[in-house]
Amino acid sequence: MVREILNTKDRRLRVVSKPASKVDKKIKELIKDLKETLLVQKDPEGVGLAAPQIGKNVRVFVIMPDSKIKVIINPEVVKTETEIKKEEKSSKGRPRPTDGAAGRKIMEGCLSLPNYYGPIKRSAEITIKYLNEEGVTRTETFFGIEAQIIQHEIDHLNGILFVDRLLEQKKPLYEYIDGEWEEVEL
Repeated sequence: MVREILNTKDRRLRVVSKPASKVDKKIKELIKDLKETLLVQKDPEGVGLAAPQIGKNVRVFVIMPDSKIKVIINPEVVKTETEIKKEEKSSKGRPRPTDGAAGRKIMEGCLSLPNYYGPIKRSAEITIKYLNEEGVTRTETFFGIEAQIIQHEIDHLNGILFVDRLLEQKKPLYEYIDGEWEEVEL
């Protein structure tokens, strides 16, 4: 079922979500709702949606960096790019694939605050341990835009909004109106 996406002013988005105890019928229904809700977002389009954004404080989110939706349950950050780079300096092993940057900075937005964006810097690489839709534990490394989306959605699970990251990084917030970027007060 398509659910209403909570606005950033809703206090429920500030709550730290609880882990899913198991991938049962209730969690599968939540996943279905997240997928259906994400797929209908057209203005703006969404690339990720976390359970708190539809009023469910459970550690579940979906991402869709391309045409396929990926389900992430109970994510735990294993490593970020910074930690991986430190390891590379201390070992003589084969270099890891990166996009060549110490971090990615793109105009990031949120379905809970549509048409507002900011240049947030995030790690270009992240490794997480999580359960997939079938309840199987996976450890996977994400790069580039996928890494950015994963970090944004994990923030939602921790009650953190992208505007918090903008404030912390002393970056501006922009509203996108009729094809134009206009800086707004945070």
